[in-house]
Amino acid sequence: MREIVREPVTSADAWIGPDIQDDDGWIIYLDEAANAEVDTALNHAKQAGAGIPFSPDLFPLPNFSAQIDDIVDRVSHGLGVVMVRGLKRERYSNEDCALIYWGLGIHMGTPVSQNTRGHLLGHVTDEGFTLANPDARGYQTRNRLDFHCDQLPTDILGLFCLRTAKSGGTSYLVSATSVHNTLLAERPDLIDLLYEPFHVDWRGDHPQGGQPWYDVPMFSARDGVITARVTNRSFLESVSRYGEHLALSDAQRAAMEVVQEIANRPELRLSMDFQEGDMQFINNHTVLHARQAYDDYDDPNLKRHLLRMWIALPDESRRPLAPILDDRYSYVASGGIAKWNAA
Repeated sequence: MREIVREPVTSADAWIGPDIQDDDGWIIYLDEAANAEVDTALNHAKQAGAGIPFSPDLFPLPNFSAQIDDIVDRVSHGLGVVMVRGLKRERYSNEDCALIYWGLGIHMGTPVSQNTRGHLLGHVTDEGFTLANPDARGYQTRNRLDFHCDQLPTDILGLFCLRTAKSGGTSYLVSATSVHNTLLAERPDLIDLLYEPFHVDWRGDHPQGGQPWYDVPMFSARDGVITARVTNRSFLESVSRYGEHLALSDAQRAAMEVVQEIANRPELRLSMDFQEGDMQFINNHTVLHARQAYDDYDDPNLKRHLLRMWIALPDESRRPLAPILDDRYSYVASGGIAKWNAA
């Protein structure tokens, strides 16, 4: 029998955005010692000829590794949100930043493939697509993005800001647990529906020769622990290209509109503008993220560009997931989305 949480949750991940907006407890500032250690680790990796992917031993962090453990703990068991700020971005090339970001991420867990191009280190930048293209994913556009979890249930989602946009692109976060609490208070009639599977478009990132859509509930629970899989509505709408029987029902569409309306409330969400060198790490099971649309520079060397990692934690450290998510997590366990397109 499917488990459904019907009482408000009061754990640390049930935060309210304005309560923490001006409290920088979720921000870790790198001091001179930390910057020096990162710099030494980068030089070690470069001298060893390391290329991504590389193992943690090629990016030694004898002291900072304790802070990395703290980041993972905060993301997994605390608010689910950490911003690492203070890297001296101006000292490093784009290639150096990629090595640094990978070096930190590989100490947290195992990065997995994010698309059929096999990207372990993804690139969030406008590739000239829009969400009107059913084979485009949000990171390839400069469109406004709904609140959502990323496509696979990886444990940690990380972003590194290489360059900011000309204007716009504000990042929004909201506690999925708080959204669930609000639904219980205001629209308990929608809870059962949101725990049932929805049909979702893979948007071209399905396994080669496999079914181009999948089923997943927007919320699920195991042992009282809620996990969100809230999906960008464009993925729920475009799935009907594979058959009208897959289209959202009127009830499902209305429920997702309510979820988005709640998530977008200023009294719930947390907003942040990236600075170059910032690293954002969030819990991909408990935090929904969204983005404001942005305008960009014409010069490709100045365009908004974030690096992204999907990081899987060891089994003993990861969140318990409902059996209905086992199929989705099997992709994570096998290394992410299988590569079958040219990089």
